This record gives sequence, C-alpha cells and structure tokens, in this order.
Amino acid sequence: MHFMIIAQDAKAADTLEKRLAARQEHMQGIKAHKLDGSIVDGGAILDDEGHMCGSAVFCDFESRAALEDYLEKEVYMREGVWEEVKIYPVKRVDWDTLLSS
Repeated sequence: MHFMIIAQDAKAADTLEKRLAARQEHMQGIKAHKLDGSIVDGGAILDDEGHMCGSAVFCDFESRAALEDYLEKEVYMREGVWEEVKIYPVKRVDWDTLLSS
C-alpha cells in the first residue's frame, strides 16, 4: 500500500539540534528502506526561511501496521524530533502507463 507521511517537527527550542544529532542514523535507516522499496521518495519540509521543520515521505508498505512499525523504530520519532505525524493512503500515478500512452 502506498502512503504519504507528513511529519511536523516539535516546536521545542532544541528540536533542530536533536534533528541534526539523529540525522546520520535517520539517513542510514531511510537508505535501507529505499533499497528494499518501502521508501519511494521524501525530503525535509522547509519553513519560509529555508529551515528544516518536518519531513514528507512517499512510501510503500505491506500494510498500515507495517508502516506504523517502521515509525516506532524511526529515530526522529524516538528522539522527539517529529511531533505530529499524519499518514495518508495515496494512489500514485502509474507513470509507466501514462508515459507510454
């Protein structure tokens, strides 16, 4: 199932510091998930000044439960970087069909 995750960072003064401290572990984790196909694409959400303030992720997990299991282990969740996480089921564009027509 395809999902979109919108994760807003916590508003605490030390959130950016926590994000940067956890970034290497986060990047290694999403690399592994990209290689296994469960992370399709994503990136940091930026505020009007260009500072990271959240994350947007397109993913493909077997089920919502599998996605929630991933989120429980995600370092940004464990370290309190992400405060509000919204999960939306999505129907992605079938690019192969669209581009070949």
